[in-house]
Amino acid sequence: MIVVTGATGQLGRLVIKHLISKVDASNIIAAVRTPEKAGDLSALAVQVREADYSRPETLKTAFAGAEKIILISSSELGQRAEQHMNVIEAAKSEGVSLIAYTSLLHADTSPLGLAAEHIETEKYLKESGVPFVLLRNGWYTENYLASVASSIEHGAFIGSAGKGKISSAAREDYAQAAAVVLTSEEPQAGKVHELAGDQSYTLTDLAALISRESSKEIPYVNLPEHEFKGALVGAGLPEPFAALLANSDTGASKGGLFDEQGELSSLIGRSTTNLSEMIKAVLA
Repeated sequence: MIVVTGATGQLGRLVIKHLISKVDASNIIAAVRTPEKAGDLSALAVQVREADYSRPETLKTAFAGAEKIILISSSELGQRAEQHMNVIEAAKSEGVSLIAYTSLLHADTSPLGLAAEHIETEKYLKESGVPFVLLRNGWYTENYLASVASSIEHGAFIGSAGKGKISSAAREDYAQAAAVVLTSEEPQAGKVHELAGDQSYTLTDLAALISRESSKEIPYVNLPEHEFKGALVGAGLPEPFAALLANSDTGASKGGLFDEQGELSSLIGRSTTNLSEMIKAVLA
């Protein structure tokens, strides 16, 4: 029995999709905060159970009978470490044989502020005594592609990443890797998978690709972190999320989102999703 936490999230749904191609759907538990929103998952014949990271009593019930759990990191900044600890404790009490945790690329050395809660969670996992494997995911390409339309509208792609190279990959790629790890016959406990895309690019490169695919001249404009954050807030993003994105761009300028080991493509048995093709899909 494999539990996918955060199963109605963007990554969780994709993990379930890939797991279903490998194991019987009845052996998959979709752990979700609001079961009423998981009708599409129920329709796939997976078990849907209530599981709220902030309500430990729901977690023990959700994890009953589970052999493996993928802990997809919470999106609630500032609360994540405590929420993750609740999941780990519930998994421990149910005697699971493996927790796979979606951490951050090179979390232990990352210059991104985002790394702090991941490091705290990794430390707690080590101290818990529960067998675990780390899926240290790099940046999602979709994080940048969400700005394609506005960059075309305003005639520029803005950011704070300078000349930093970014080795992002599609959520689909990371989800497939998670499914591979969860169903692998090879022992996974104790492994650390540093996962990133095959293509590495600067935001200047990304702007050039957007220009080519849209047939419009879209330059990259690099801003100081505080100005980029202000622009994101002005565009309607909540301040904490805007601060996270701006700080992450600054981290990218220091190499925090770069990796060229190719472990992700090795795990999934194919090249990671092509950046130009993803831009074309957004424009379409």
